[in-house]
Amino acid sequence: MKRFSIAIIAAAGILACAAQAQTLSIVTTPAGSFTNSVGNAVAKAIVEHAGLRATVSPQQSHGQEAVHDGSAEVSLATLSDVQMYVTGTVDWEGKGPKKNIRLISRLVPITTVFYVRLDSSVKSLGDLKGKRISVGYGAQKAVHRVVLALLATVGLTEKDVQGVPARNIVQAADDFAAGKTDAFVFALGSGKVKQVAVSVGGIRALPVPTDPNAVAQLRKFVPGSYPTTVKPNPNLDGITGPMPVMAYDVVLFTRADMADEVIYKITKAVHDNKKDMAAVFGALNAFEPEGMAKNYDDLTYHPGAIKFYQEKRLWPPKG
Repeated sequence: MKRFSIAIIAAAGILACAAQAQTLSIVTTPAGSFTNSVGNAVAKAIVEHAGLRATVSPQQSHGQEAVHDGSAEVSLATLSDVQMYVTGTVDWEGKGPKKNIRLISRLVPITTVFYVRLDSSVKSLGDLKGKRISVGYGAQKAVHRVVLALLATVGLTEKDVQGVPARNIVQAADDFAAGKTDAFVFALGSGKVKQVAVSVGGIRALPVPTDPNAVAQLRKFVPGSYPTTVKPNPNLDGITGPMPVMAYDVVLFTRADMADEVIYKITKAVHDNKKDMAAVFGALNAFEPEGMAKNYDDLTYHPGAIKFYQEKRLWPPKG
């Protein structure tokens, strides 16, 4: 019996070491995109401060499916994208609810605008009427909804522009840089935006209307979105003065069967290391560690994350 007990303890130790040695796959959107940049920053915190291995895996679309089916451990996406996936609505209509997704944290708001060339005659979203812009976004339906939302704030639809098909947001940016389109949508501060700005000799962001009807249109296409004002910053190409832009939360998530200890460590590493993450991607200067736990409709937090928030007196969420 004594030898048997020792064998059980040894086996448990081996399993624990194997779990510790597991490499976490963090799925993001394509390289250079906002969530890819955030994902790289989160991976740095996990590797350096949680004692875990992690790799970032850029893909053509968001990682909800990869996490849900078990081919990845962690991903991040905009709030409405995750809500629609979990409830099987809008972009995921007819595919049924998905019950394997669990939240880890609210991260930062993603701020998005239409960009034009610095010397463009387009000064407002309304001036995009008749212009060439990317449409379709077959691999990123969420981006398509953002495009529709921004156009709708000034009463425009896809029928009012010259649509140029693009598979994802990075291709759309490349098409703009190549002169195939007159404007492109992207998140402020993204690496790809800086690359495009240099290649075309400068870009300018278009402000988003903030009247009640415009806000209603934003939320119609991207639930939970809102206008917010950003100020000029060396990291924000195209922002020449205080400007209202479209914003919506980005959340970090995992699957239900991930070990509580692993998710606890991830949550702690993200909470405790804002400075290190912001050094990788400046947009994370807007990250609020005390606001990581937030109530969202239709979404459930992982027990490992809840345990950490309880210890920090951040649970239950205040908002």
